[in-house]
Amino acid sequence: MSALIEVKHLKKYFNSARGRVHAVDDVSFRIEEGKTMGVVGESGCGKSTLGRTIIHLLESTSGQILFQGEDVTNVNKKQLREIRENMQIIFQDPFSSLNPRMTVYDAVKEPLELSNRFTPAQIVEETERLMDLVGIEERLKLAYPHELDGGRRQRVGIARALALNPKFVMCDEPVSALDVSIQAQILNLLMDLQEKKKLTFMFVTHNLSVVRHISNDICVMYLGQLVETSPSKELFEKPLHPYTRALLSAIPSTNIHHKKQRILLKGEISSPINPEPGCRFAARCVYADENCKKAQELVELLPNHYVSCCKAREINQL
Repeated sequence: MSALIEVKHLKKYFNSARGRVHAVDDVSFRIEEGKTMGVVGESGCGKSTLGRTIIHLLESTSGQILFQGEDVTNVNKKQLREIRENMQIIFQDPFSSLNPRMTVYDAVKEPLELSNRFTPAQIVEETERLMDLVGIEERLKLAYPHELDGGRRQRVGIARALALNPKFVMCDEPVSALDVSIQAQILNLLMDLQEKKKLTFMFVTHNLSVVRHISNDICVMYLGQLVETSPSKELFEKPLHPYTRALLSAIPSTNIHHKKQRILLKGEISSPINPEPGCRFAARCVYADENCKKAQELVELLPNHYVSCCKAREINQL
């Protein structure tokens, strides 16, 4: 299957008083059309920055972004407008991402009006269709964001993101601000919409249970770099990187008869400002030695299973 999104050696650095913050550092992966790529890691690891750079809410420092095989890394205003119709985002906070002075109806119809592609009658018809598609009751069309609960607000955000029929949607922790029962509703809605509209998702989250439920493939990030990529099922059955193993050990277990062995990480988190060459997880890794001070690259140790760790083969006895 062809890749809808492909990034090659993507970097996004920010300047600070102390140096350059390596928020995204030499990241490469591809997302096949109609699939979901989950991106997980601790807060501050660069997950959201990666997604926002791909859709041009942030401009990359270097590297390539390919959309349907076409290089869209550096584009002019006209090209950017076309890209944004095909690449949309669902934000983490459904309250702050909506205009508090706009009703639900106005918020959903705004992208349709700005596109200049629809007649007034078509805008009315399409707005009502979008509200119905995401499960917003007609009685709420004149409601304001502060009058809605979190789940309904996020449905408005999803309707706005899908208004112009994008092919790629970056989901930036879209359920982390919601109650658990509402999370399940929104996840099921996203999966239904993906099937109906053949959407491709990049799903950013720190919740491993959520990413397991929705993703076909998973990338694990640590301090701006990918440390492991794998099909979703295999990552949970056979994690190869020490950091991934520690993350998975933190998932609560419902099996009271089998006590889970928790891996507790110790040591200082390395600074993302002008980082030294080598593995950035080494300071917290019990397996680290002198070889870990050398630059690490993603290596395919199992079919379609890549890991950036010089000791992964030894640790897992592959």
